[in-house]
Amino acid sequence: MDRHKHPTAGCLDSQSVKPTECASERGFDAGKLVKGRKRHLLVDTLGLVLAVFVSSADLQDRDGARFLLSRLSGSCKKLRLIWVDGGYRGHLVTWVAQRFRFILQPVVGTEAQKGFVLLPRRWVVERTFAWLGRCRRLSKDYERSAASSEAFVHIAMTRLMLRRLA
Repeated sequence: MDRHKHPTAGCLDSQSVKPTECASERGFDAGKLVKGRKRHLLVDTLGLVLAVFVSSADLQDRDGARFLLSRLSGSCKKLRLIWVDGGYRGHLVTWVAQRFRFILQPVVGTEAQKGFVLLPRRWVVERTFAWLGRCRRLSKDYERSAASSEAFVHIAMTRLMLRRLA
């Protein structure tokens, strides 16, 4: 493969999940009508997790993206382009342009499209959410703290990558 070890493009999205009774922090996501937590995920073009941030579900996607992007590590130093959905438009795009080397590019459908339409590049992060949903521990949020939820996302992705190597 002629790929560099650090990714240059990625995809960002969030997923609202229902918690169990033991979750300490939870909120209500009015867009999805879910009371629980929200997983903000940044993946590379292969769908592998680069960063994860778990918050209460009442946190807006744009605010969660700010927390996630401000916590990026050195493995994302070559990142130049991040595809996002329409919920991330607005002040976040200018905030990212002022602080980072990469840009956010919203991928939205046209108004003429009716029903479900597969949008280019956006399906990568959705596929990653589906992979995480296969793990029983991540089908709901069973963890008391958000840090534990983030750790289990990393464990699930490590397990998935190890299975691919075998």
